[in-house]
Amino acid sequence: MAEDGTKYWGRFGAAGLLAVDDARGVLLQQRVGWSHFGGTWGIPGGAMHQGEAAVDGAMRESQEEAGVPDGSVRPLFTAVYDIEIWSYTTLVAVVETPFEPAITDPESLALEWVPAAGVTDLTLHPGFAASWPMLRDAMAVRPVIVVDVANVMGSTPNGWWKDRAGAAGKVLSSFADVASGGVAAAELELPGAVWFPRVVAVLEGEAKAAPDVSGVVVERASGSGDDEIVAVVTREAERPGAVVHVVTSDRDLRSRVDALGAVTHGARWLTGA
Repeated sequence: MAEDGTKYWGRFGAAGLLAVDDARGVLLQQRVGWSHFGGTWGIPGGAMHQGEAAVDGAMRESQEEAGVPDGSVRPLFTAVYDIEIWSYTTLVAVVETPFEPAITDPESLALEWVPAAGVTDLTLHPGFAASWPMLRDAMAVRPVIVVDVANVMGSTPNGWWKDRAGAAGKVLSSFADVASGGVAAAELELPGAVWFPRVVAVLEGEAKAAPDVSGVVVERASGSGDDEIVAVVTREAERPGAVVHVVTSDRDLRSRVDALGAVTHGARWLTGA
């Protein structure tokens, strides 16, 4: 309880899931009457367990309250409301496998997919109502990181010239960690706390023998690696909401992708590789 008497649920904070389906809208929950702000609409969520990561807590609560299937959504970003004594983390996630929600505990009166334009027509939970304008705008953004693997691995004297495939594999693994662990919003100049961008890595030459790594889309250039990166950036930039970041220290390549509207970063950005 705060000094002003406001009550907050969850000794270790709380978290919830805002699932975004590009075709149907966002998944909202009407809270049961006996709950805090009963009858209002918000997102499935609740108290986190001790030591539980916020993303894990949001997914667990959404499964317990709305039957969200494993693997049906991909994290996009988190937003945190933090008053020091308590915090609430909203996980915004994109639906990749469509599903129908199910009321699986007594905390919901209803679960519905609501078009974004219709959200404010509902009586919203005050906390969700306050955060909705930012969430609505940010959930349309789709950041992607395109990695010039040859340039990144060439920036570190780790013997890559002896084993290009092995060195490329290390670069892929480091960016897989970025994809799973997320990127601070400030690094991407986006709102919120942490974002989980798609990562596309381009391999060329002998490095193409590196194995795929979970969490990274690997593109193997049939010719010039730079030309392949330009093609990837062109393709990715056409996706709705795309914000493309390119990791390379190659000046000529940076000039080419800058002209396509990409944001460029040096080879050591994020991973320090």
